[in-house]
Amino acid sequence: MKLQSFEEYPFVTGGVCAAQGFRASGVCCGLKHQALSCVTEQAAEANLPEDDAPKKNDLAMIVSDFECSAAAVYTQNKVKGAPILVTKEHLKNGRAAAVIVNSVNANTCNADGVEKANKMCELAAEALDLQPDDVVVASTGVIGQVLPIEPIEAAIPALTKALSYHGNTEAMHAIMTTDTREKELAVRFQIGKKTCTLGGMLKGSGMIHPNMATTLTFLTTDCAISPAMLQQALSDVVRVTLNRVSVDGDQSTNDMVCIMANGMAENKEITDENADYAAFRGALYAVMLNLARLCAADGEGATKLIECVVTEAASEQVAETIAKSVIESSLFKAAMFGADANWGRIACAMGYSDCEYDVNKVSVDLASSKGRITVAKNGCGVPFSEDDAKTILLEDEVQVLISLDSGDASAIAWGCDLTYDYVQINGDYRS
Repeated sequence: MKLQSFEEYPFVTGGVCAAQGFRASGVCCGLKHQALSCVTEQAAEANLPEDDAPKKNDLAMIVSDFECSAAAVYTQNKVKGAPILVTKEHLKNGRAAAVIVNSVNANTCNADGVEKANKMCELAAEALDLQPDDVVVASTGVIGQVLPIEPIEAAIPALTKALSYHGNTEAMHAIMTTDTREKELAVRFQIGKKTCTLGGMLKGSGMIHPNMATTLTFLTTDCAISPAMLQQALSDVVRVTLNRVSVDGDQSTNDMVCIMANGMAENKEITDENADYAAFRGALYAVMLNLARLCAADGEGATKLIECVVTEAASEQVAETIAKSVIESSLFKAAMFGADANWGRIACAMGYSDCEYDVNKVSVDLASSKGRITVAKNGCGVPFSEDDAKTILLEDEVQVLISLDSGDASAIAWGCDLTYDYVQINGDYRS
């Protein structure tokens, strides 16, 4: 998938380690997934002895050289993973210095969940000479299985020893579950005469549905910004990026987006909405927009990224509601898998969205790198070539362009097609 670039925010390598003063690491500690460890599972799949199997990282750490301003947004699911509850408490003061995160086991719906999440923070803090409430904790994986703390405790020395200013990819691999590709990037930007960097990594392929966050996302920056402004920027940008992604309509119990800013770029601290804040927010948007697209494109079993752009709406809320409704429609997503220009499914999804618009003013185009074709105008279908439409929809990035002809507001949402593989992946997720 091609990243969307912005001239004032050039891409740099390094992900969460791109900004000054951030180290990361990832190791395989052997967390159990239905009686198969991360080693034995791969050995079984490859018909190899356990000792010969490649090791998949399942435990990661991100650490700043200095204490950071920190902010986060969380899932709105009523069932929340224990790490969410612990991290919320730790970030009440807007400060943090490290993240510890595991995959395989979500540590959710467990009687000892909070105890285990706190223990992960204590182990990380002791190894890093920090206070436990300086540590953000997160988990992803199977819900309702007790998290064994012993493998994590045993791996802490190796995890901290492996910390590196180039350890971003090892950390990225540790948070992947059904993800098929890495999702990390970073950008550089100017605050006055100071050069700043902002990077991030995202885990997300299934159980992706908008509501404040969408997945596990960790962001780092060397820009100096107050906790209050950091929280404001994060909440604002999540709303128009990750909050507009839907893969399958299932909202996870463990969704979290966390950002740490250590100020090592030595710019004047951003404390209000000025030009510096706008530049910072722009950098955050550039990173999170692309992470959102990467997330949608890697939906479980997906073959294509779908971008729905609604323009000429009476308000942004109307545009957003319609764009999300289309992206979330299972019938529409199935049609996109079959490269079927069945625009009636778009009209249907628009019609049951919770907003008002004039149906008789709606126009719909379908587009990709192979061209653009109009399939509806003034609320009605128009003649078009099914062969040309199919050629357009067979590409791995497809746009649905909807005009409401009722104002100047717009919104974009991202999703993917619904395939046979999605059912297969989730039919045996635990086994």
